[in-house]
Amino acid sequence: MDRYKFGEFIYQKRKSLGLTQEELGRKVGVTNKAVSKWEVGETLPDVMMLEPFANYSGWAINTYR
Repeated sequence: MDRYKFGEFIYQKRKSLGLTQEELGRKVGVTNKAVSKWEVGETLPDVMMLEPFANYSGWAINTYR
């Protein structure tokens, strides 16, 4: 998985929902620093974070490309 491409995907989803990094972090149970690292491609979210993020943002995990 291209972590930079996935980071951009997370950034775009967060922006489309009108959330700050802190707000998204609270919704999925991580810090705003973790969200920031995901968005810039420094790290990938733990696989356990994908489901809460997908449920909140309205996308299916298997549709990411």
